[in-house]
Amino acid sequence: MIIVGNILVALVALIHLYILVLEMFLWTKPPGRKAFNLTPEFAEQTKVLGLNQGLYNGFLAAGLIAGLIAGGDTGFAAKLFFLICVAVAGVVGALTASRRILYVQTVPAALALLAVLLAH
Repeated sequence: MIIVGNILVALVALIHLYILVLEMFLWTKPPGRKAFNLTPEFAEQTKVLGLNQGLYNGFLAAGLIAGLIAGGDTGFAAKLFFLICVAVAGVVGALTASRRILYVQTVPAALALLAVLLAH
């Protein structure tokens, strides 16, 4: 179960690295605009917000990766904390921005969290 949990944690980290790229580097480009349903004008006006959001997603990914590297009780605590952060952020995003965030962010984080807890 530890391996399954770590694979799911890594998957959540990769999702957030992908979101980082979309928000920080592709916000005004076709892939970023399509992912977030933005008009070219709105994307240009809000690109600094996208940059900031991307940075936060990078922090989530970094915390999960640190948890994978640390292992033991420290790694468990890091994975637990950052998976809960991802899940809560996903719920807030689903309530305020798009329901799709629930499936992209919260569901993978909840599954990883369950696997990490069962493995501990």
